[in-house]
Amino acid sequence: MKNYLDLVDTSTLGRRYDVTPLFGNYQAFSALLDDLLELCREIEYDTVAAIDALGFILGTAIAVRSEKPLVPIRKGGKLPVEVHTASFIDYTGKEKSLEVRTDALDQSNRVLLVDEWIETAAQVKAAIGLIEGQGAEVAAVLSIAIDDSQTIRELRESYPILALSQDL
Repeated sequence: MKNYLDLVDTSTLGRRYDVTPLFGNYQAFSALLDDLLELCREIEYDTVAAIDALGFILGTAIAVRSEKPLVPIRKGGKLPVEVHTASFIDYTGKEKSLEVRTDALDQSNRVLLVDEWIETAAQVKAAIGLIEGQGAEVAAVLSIAIDDSQTIRELRESYPILALSQDL
């Protein structure tokens, strides 16, 4: 495991860990970005899509470093324009939704989908539906860490799923 992953706060309540201390350390965050970009070095993509909210931090940095445009995938009800929406059940068992502008992507886009942590993968699956619903192609999914789930195992059959850790 990368030493900077020790900055992830694992003493949290509930099922989620807090990655914000890692983001708050410039050198560690820079090393994280280097390693994530190395993971996807063989992936051909022209657009980065990032999932609200902490995925925005990671996805924006990946987009800037790779000199690609960013498509934010927002939590439902946030965008003041026409959107495509996808519902899902999150890791707490609550129904939630994601949305993206109707004109965000088209069939020419190969998208690197970024989120900071993937628990059940339900949110990622919803984001994939939004991307593919606009005719774009998901080139890969990129994250700091991925928990093992049936949905992740199913997604791995169709998409490269790239993460630095599966055992924090």
